[in-house]
Amino acid sequence: MLSAAIRPTTRLLRFCQNIRCFKSAAATSSTVNAAEIAHFSRLSSLWWDEQGEFSLLHQMNPVRVRYIREKLLEATCEDQGEDARRELESKCAVLTGMDVLDVGLWRRFALRVSLRLGARTLASTHASGDPQLSSLGHSLGHSLEYRHTSIEQLVKEPKRFDAVCSMEVIEHVDNPVAFLSACAQLVKPGGHLFLSTIARTPLSYFLTILAAEYVLRKVAVGTHTYSKFINPSELISFFQTYRSSPSSSSNPTDSDHIGPGASPRPWITRTYAHGLPTRSEAEVRGIIYIPWSGEWKLMSRSSTPWGAVECNYLFWVRRPLDS
Repeated sequence: MLSAAIRPTTRLLRFCQNIRCFKSAAATSSTVNAAEIAHFSRLSSLWWDEQGEFSLLHQMNPVRVRYIREKLLEATCEDQGEDARRELESKCAVLTGMDVLDVGLWRRFALRVSLRLGARTLASTHASGDPQLSSLGHSLGHSLEYRHTSIEQLVKEPKRFDAVCSMEVIEHVDNPVAFLSACAQLVKPGGHLFLSTIARTPLSYFLTILAAEYVLRKVAVGTHTYSKFINPSELISFFQTYRSSPSSSSNPTDSDHIGPGASPRPWITRTYAHGLPTRSEAEVRGIIYIPWSGEWKLMSRSSTPWGAVECNYLFWVRRPLDS
């Protein structure tokens, strides 16, 4: 097994041979990869085991929730001033009254958002075999709804969300452009899109595939595909050209990210040093696992240009209020 992982390493480091073309990733409009769905459906009995194969993702959830809270407080300060931010900060449930979509349903994340931040959460997944979450959804009433559906189906429906979250999903889809477009269409004006994913670098290959899958056996072999990893610069570039369409049923696969009647303003209008966006429009933050403490750490903003996003990272972008 180990030798099988080592042999392609030198080829993987030749980026020109292995990098997936982000903007033309697939001709199909569907984002669903049947093999990926089958893989995770087979592992569904392990999703809730905090000590099992998905333990690292369970441990990542508190950092994700704290980051969402942090960005919502910043946005409140930007829109309404410091007094409004302080008032919201005094509340534990900063998402009270908001509608949140969790795309992909990664291990209790939707549950944490509902219980700890007070959101009305719709958790959607295309994978099967999670009756435990479905029953929890019923027990929590209107605060958590579970649906077995695709993001393409959700785009066709009229409901839009204050925040859309997709954690460790985009690196498993067939068409990342279509997936991002669909996620963006589901965000209300002034709303937020949160992503958690893996950069396509030598370090990420070593840690997530060679070490995690083949050496430590923390993750099933074949869980990750290096060529599907997404660099932060690709997400930034996408939202520099993406413009929201007022139509709730617009085509999520528009190759230029601009549809009829679209807003003239892209989600990211400017970048500064190192190609990073302004904090009021989007942000990239690295998250690093500390093995001796068994916890994930959210890296500082200042560390982003200096290697903090070489493996796992969080990405936040906000839909313009006037779109």
